[in-house]
Amino acid sequence: MSPIINSIERSNVELTKEDFVSGLPVKWCPGCGAHAILTAVENVFPKIGYKKENFVIVSGIGCSSRFPYYVNTYGFHGIHGRANAIATGVKVANPKLSVWIATGDGDSMAIGGNHFIHIIRRNVDVNILLFNNMIYGLTKGQYSPTTPMGAITKTSPYGTIEHPFNTGELVLGAQGTFFARVPDNNVKLMTEVMFEAAKHDGTSVIEILQNCIIFNDKVHAHVTSKEAKDENQLILKNGEPMIFGAKKNKGIRLKGTRLEVVTIGENGITEDDILVHDQYQQDPGIHLMLAKMAPPHFPVAMGVIRSAMYPTYDDLVEMQIEQAKKTSKIRTVNDLLNSGEVFEVK
Repeated sequence: MSPIINSIERSNVELTKEDFVSGLPVKWCPGCGAHAILTAVENVFPKIGYKKENFVIVSGIGCSSRFPYYVNTYGFHGIHGRANAIATGVKVANPKLSVWIATGDGDSMAIGGNHFIHIIRRNVDVNILLFNNMIYGLTKGQYSPTTPMGAITKTSPYGTIEHPFNTGELVLGAQGTFFARVPDNNVKLMTEVMFEAAKHDGTSVIEILQNCIIFNDKVHAHVTSKEAKDENQLILKNGEPMIFGAKKNKGIRLKGTRLEVVTIGENGITEDDILVHDQYQQDPGIHLMLAKMAPPHFPVAMGVIRSAMYPTYDDLVEMQIEQAKKTSKIRTVNDLLNSGEVFEVK
């Protein structure tokens, strides 16, 4: 296997899932969706093909932020909301690292919201795994920026009156180049999407619909449960028509400037009428509409929604450094100290 990005060193031995298992006791609640996310990461890292020491996992605070302890790579457990800022520094300081961020809807979209939108806007080449359980789990059940309006929680006993973020809408509004969404109970799809994120040169954000069995159990069940998933999930595949449903007879059609659900075989609708997914389209218009789809009128779009190529912050920094080396008159610290406005002390 060739490396995904040439600047990151490839492993000269074939790695397996077991190479990335830390051996430390995993201290998430039994039944927590984070266990499946960890499995997907352990599956995908050896497939990516980098040396173990070229992976770095950065986290903030929250249940998701225990992640660096559970993967046998380098890691940095940061402070609340600051994982994206720390990861920016890691990547810019050493572009030859594959940087992954484990964060939650509270960690990145509340206290860390500013860092979240700006790492996306800058398009730093990192991979963000955003665990969205729509609640604060570690601090015992307060509502978060993604908690549905009206939900009764520890801090909204009469129902929250705040409008929640749609993660995909926020990412694309911040000029995101890669956005994907996956359920925590589909490890195969998570693994595939994480591999796509690793290939993407720029900030990748994967929203993981995660179940918090203690404080927000079954919050995603209307989409992820066995009974609901066929009708309420649209698994996107690039270059393929957007077809879903238990009978694979429903699809998404573009009618004017809006999307609509149609049934193949009714009212003259054929597969040719169904919208074909183009994740590489530069214009985010269709991607935004897909990211906003939700029951009861639409399925939830899963898989890679957007993967557009734009220059990355870290590449541009490297270019500026190289240019400065070629053109700057300052070659040593002594040159720097004696440059500009200086005076002599006699």
